Amino acid sequence: MSRKLQLAEGETSRTVCSPVVLRRGVDEKTGELLSGSVLAERVGWAVDLVSAMASDLLAEHWNSADVDVIASGEDTAGRRLPSNAWMALRRLGWTVAAPQVVKVNDRIVRMAQEQAGRTLRSAKWRADLAAGVLATWPADPAKRTPAEWDQVRAAVPDGEHLPTSVIKARTRQIAAFTSRHGRLPAGLFELEDAPRVARMLLLSACDRQQATIERGDEPGRALLRMQLPIRPDPRSYADWMWVACPIALPPTIPPGAVLHLPTLRLHSGGVRADLACTHAVPKTQRAGHTIALGVDWGLNTLLSAGAARLYPNGTITIVGAGGMFRAAGVLAKQHRLRRLSERLHTKADHYQRLTGGDDQGTWQHLAAKHAILTGEICAVSDRRGNLNDALAWSAARWAVDQAITAAASVIYVEDLRSMQAQGMGRTIDTRLSQTVRGQIVDHMRHLAAEVGIAVVTVPARGTSKHCPACLVPLRHCKAPDRPNAPGWKWAICPNPDCGWQGDRDTGAWRRIAARGLTHQATTITDHANGAMKIGSVVDELEATAVITTAGKTSRKDRSKTGPTRRQPPRPAPRRRRAPSPTRPQGPVSKRPEGHAHMDRTRPPRAAHRHQGVKTISTPTSRHRPRGSALGAGFHLHAHATPPRWADPPPDTTSDMGSRS
Repeated sequence: MSRKLQLAEGETSRTVCSPVVLRRGVDEKTGELLSGSVLAERVGWAVDLVSAMASDLLAEHWNSADVDVIASGEDTAGRRLPSNAWMALRRLGWTVAAPQVVKVNDRIVRMAQEQAGRTLRSAKWRADLAAGVLATWPADPAKRTPAEWDQVRAAVPDGEHLPTSVIKARTRQIAAFTSRHGRLPAGLFELEDAPRVARMLLLSACDRQQATIERGDEPGRALLRMQLPIRPDPRSYADWMWVACPIALPPTIPPGAVLHLPTLRLHSGGVRADLACTHAVPKTQRAGHTIALGVDWGLNTLLSAGAARLYPNGTITIVGAGGMFRAAGVLAKQHRLRRLSERLHTKADHYQRLTGGDDQGTWQHLAAKHAILTGEICAVSDRRGNLNDALAWSAARWAVDQAITAAASVIYVEDLRSMQAQGMGRTIDTRLSQTVRGQIVDHMRHLAAEVGIAVVTVPARGTSKHCPACLVPLRHCKAPDRPNAPGWKWAICPNPDCGWQGDRDTGAWRRIAARGLTHQATTITDHANGAMKIGSVVDELEATAVITTAGKTSRKDRSKTGPTRRQPPRPAPRRRRAPSPTRPQGPVSKRPEGHAHMDRTRPPRAAHRHQGVKTISTPTSRHRPRGSALGAGFHLHAHATPPRWADPPPDTTSDMGSRS
């Protein structure tokens, strides 16, 4: 099998990862069929050997000097270190050995060195962050002044765009250390112990003497071969046997993709494999876009998006009316899980203080309650993580589908990494800080790269403040039918020559799309992660970032210039010739009176959501998503506008006559 991917003109290579499950294996020497549990046991023995050596290696080099050396990319002689972590550690002379009674080959040691080297390299950023916070330690750690915020952002790496929550979390960690020890820590390595090693096998650090992977004879099948021990403490090389594991490839892996050795993990008594592959995708362009999708963030309306077109003469018009991704029910459930987690943590901390770490004797019953609460906390954390993942993937998939349907070649997203939620009340501020904007953008980049669509972040300043048609500061109110009520949802342009009004989020995505199209020549690419962004706003370009609307037909002159066109008489609407029957007892019957479905007593979505696309006044009844309160599924509470950009077809049946 060729390991080199053939690329055509206009294509580039892309490496992605897909999860698969190893359900069985075959011992190649004896021909014995290994079940999933036996295969997981053998993989677990190998994982234990690798994890023990990686833990020893981390504990030995968990200090500032060694982390600086491996993160610098050069050895003591000034030579460039290899990109593979295990080769870099061997160049530096950082070795590790298995216990004397255990016999392992060199590839097992490689996996331990690779895992430890990756962890040490990733610790450099956290060490620099902790050093920057310590160097600019504020007078009041609970509340920094604007000048102190500027100082700490200048001291930490990439502090200008670093989320505020990251700096606050590190500040709270240092403050807790100071309250316990009465002094500031020396750095990250005094704040934190050596991290725990993940229980996994990095087969990518091995060669054909340890593991191989090839496509099978049937499409959608692959065969993974690897050496696994037949006992927990292999005493010789005879205790290592080749095991062949068939793999069913997921449909997300293209037929022509090049497969790479996976990473094996133990999960729920089975073996999961993160299978990486490289395939060809269209290239994304930084500039030269004519149709762009603008995406704006919100709270209950998580995403608002719409497309805009740039013409050769510089004018910009919208394509369609845009859409919204509303996830109020999901976010409400996420908010309830967060409050539940806080209460469980409070009770667990109280039990911990009462027992004082004594699990025996008088406090044994409290220790048992603390153990139960610990399990509940883990379960709630898993539910929150799964809900966040589902929400992020669903929102990203919707945004990319909108771009594909509108034939857009770029998605412009406002950059809110440094936004600090404040001034909107304790509840709203907390919910804003808990949203998964970063995950949505990452998933959006992943999905858009598959179809050659670029994702570019643009500065968010002023996108909701100014009119998209004339750039005049908008006047915000509660609703269109309450223009004098203070609020923020509905925007009205005070310019009499413009007169634009609409939903605040609708105006924001128009401004984002127009700003991106006019500033696309200033787009830069971050070489560290490949993300594209527009760094700053240029006043000359911003002055042209306006949305031009089509001219409206004047209705002032209504003078008659000819004979009136004869209109046919309006036919009577269709009506029943017989009275409606009584309510049916089952689905097999005539349709009852009204429009309710025969086999459904309630609508298939949460009732009284007040989440229409058009903004209305605040309802008198309190918003409560019914399905979310009853534990219904995810998609019942995530409502997205379908990707339809053409005008809706006319209604040709409302004025039809009776058919009877």
